[in-house]
Amino acid sequence: MDSKFDSAMARTKPSKVASEPGWRQRAVSRRLSAARSRAEQRVQRFLDAAFELIDDKGTTEFTIQEVVDRSKQSLRGFYQYFDSKDELLFALLEEVIGEAVDDVRAAVESESGPIERLRGFTIRLHEWCEPLDASRKRGAHNRLPISEFSLQLAMKDPERVASVMAPLSRILVELLDAAVAAKVISVTDTRRTAVLIQQTVMYSWLMNRLVQNSRVRVSAEQAWEFCLHGLGG
Repeated sequence: MDSKFDSAMARTKPSKVASEPGWRQRAVSRRLSAARSRAEQRVQRFLDAAFELIDDKGTTEFTIQEVVDRSKQSLRGFYQYFDSKDELLFALLEEVIGEAVDDVRAAVESESGPIERLRGFTIRLHEWCEPLDASRKRGAHNRLPISEFSLQLAMKDPERVASVMAPLSRILVELLDAAVAAKVISVTDTRRTAVLIQQTVMYSWLMNRLVQNSRVRVSAEQAWEFCLHGLGG
């Protein structure tokens, strides 16, 4: 009888969290928020230092110690947030891709028709993926070293690269779906079509590097015209 009573009382006893006064929960929340803010600021200092080194050197051939020194933080602090230099470079890649996604989305939203929106996406994506074209600078930093790192990473960890590129892929699939619904293009598989467009546009810069004469390199407009014909537009 007693054991049944004790079990019933245990089930109805309020939890410690539920019984904590509101001031305690608010104080803990503020402390956690402050700690998170400080951590974000420290991480950003490491990222800013690495970007500055890339802009100065034109390459990712820098040391962790150089990043630490420029950020005016400690080596121990670096390893609290990053396991390795590759982890830092991946964070830089994520920053660049995030900036590109926002810029591409803005270019798309400035257009009204489905074909015009697809063109806006393709042209702007080409500009982001063509770091050799100084006349169409996109982003705040030298993207060529980051682009080269992304190619190396794609060979070692394609799933990781695909995950960071996913927001761009989703935008393109949505645009293709809308264009198909409006009957201005004729494709049967918008996801497969999105892959083909991205492959055509995103790595054209790699082949452009092999062309010495800049006048015969594939331009953003030429990439779009090629994709448009493939869409049946």
